[in-house]
Amino acid sequence: MLKVAIAEDDFRIAQVQERFLQEIENVKVVGKALNAKDAIEMLEQENIDLLILDIYMPDEMGTDLLPRIRERFPKVDVIVVTAATEKGILERCLRNGVVNYLIKPVKMESFIEAIEGYQKKRRLLQARDEVDQSFVNSYFGYDKQQTVEKVLPSGIDGITLKRVKAILKDLTEGITIEEMGKTMGVSRTTARRYLEYLVSVQECHVQYDYGIVGRPERKYHLT
Repeated sequence: MLKVAIAEDDFRIAQVQERFLQEIENVKVVGKALNAKDAIEMLEQENIDLLILDIYMPDEMGTDLLPRIRERFPKVDVIVVTAATEKGILERCLRNGVVNYLIKPVKMESFIEAIEGYQKKRRLLQARDEVDQSFVNSYFGYDKQQTVEKVLPSGIDGITLKRVKAILKDLTEGITIEEMGKTMGVSRTTARRYLEYLVSVQECHVQYDYGIVGRPERKYHLT
C-alpha cells in the first residue's frame, strides 16, 4: 500500500487531489496539510511514502521546504503540483530530488498517470537487490521500447500496452473495464484509456453482454 500525503494551501484543491488518489489501486491518503509547518509535523507523525507538495505555501515556499524534507525524511519521495512556471523553481525542485513536477491546473488523467508511473518505478526497485545497466536503462526509459513509444499518443506506455494485449489474448469471453483494471492493478480511468486506444486503432472491438437483467456490459475483445 502506497501511503500518500498532500501539502496544499487551498483545501479545495487538496480535496480534488484526494479524490484523484482514491481512483488509484493500492493508494492510501494518510494526511493533508495546509501550510509548511503542518506538512513537517505530518511527516514526523505519519509513515509517508510520497508527498504531493505545492510550492506557494502561506508560511514558507515549497522550494525552501524541500531541502529540509530531503535531510530529515530521506525516504519520502516528492511530487510537486504547482502553478509555478519559472524555470528556476523547476531547477531547484529537480536538484532536491522531486520525482515529478505537474503544473496546475492538472487533469485527473495526468495526475493519475503520474502516480501510477511512480508506483511502477517503485515496484521495479523493490523487486531488485542489485541492478545492472539494462535495468537502469529500462527504469529511466532509455531502452529499445522508447523508440516504439515515440509513435504512441501521450498517456499510452508501450510496455503497459503490451501487457493489455497479452491479457486480452488469453481471453475468449472478452473483458470489461473494471475487470481489466483489477487484473492490471490500475484505475478504471487507466484501463479505459488503453482499451479505448486499442479500439481507436482497430486492434480491439467492443461487444455488449446483456446478461439476464440490468444494464448491458461493454466487453473488449482483440480484433
